[in-house]
Amino acid sequence: MGLGAEEAKIRVEPVAKQDSDITEVAKGVLETLLTMMGVVASVVPQANPVAEEEEAATPINLDIKGDDLGILIGRRGQTLSCLQYIVRLIVGHQTEAWVPIIIDVEGYKQRRYETLRALAWRLAEQVKARGVPFTLEPMLAYERRIIHLALADHPDVTTESIGEGEARKVVIQPK
Repeated sequence: MGLGAEEAKIRVEPVAKQDSDITEVAKGVLETLLTMMGVVASVVPQANPVAEEEEAATPINLDIKGDDLGILIGRRGQTLSCLQYIVRLIVGHQTEAWVPIIIDVEGYKQRRYETLRALAWRLAEQVKARGVPFTLEPMLAYERRIIHLALADHPDVTTESIGEGEARKVVIQPK
């Protein structure tokens, strides 16, 4: 999979800071990275944001479409999280502006978001009924945030993050 020097370059010159321009830059950067990784897929800008972050600026949402893209998601979404971070850094450097960028693969993050919210409520009802705290598995920061936000207004339970680094977990406990 040898790419020539011209094919492997990612644009690094500053670009205009308009949202549509930044979306195009982000899309181009992501497409280049996917090509360099040998992944056959297309990048589609999305109008509806994944409810991952509540940012002051409107996030740029990109969905990767294709076949057999599980390699881009990785274990517990870690590969996808890293890919999103890399794209944010490159786009920020190119545009000299920080804009939140959310990358999804075939709607994975949206499905995960809905699953986590449902899990949070189901576990909250168990904690309420039993009166015993429940500790979830280690999660990425944005996933822990989904749990915390889902139960923020729950009348009978509270949430707390415990642990360090990759072992950080959410504990759901009775009020």
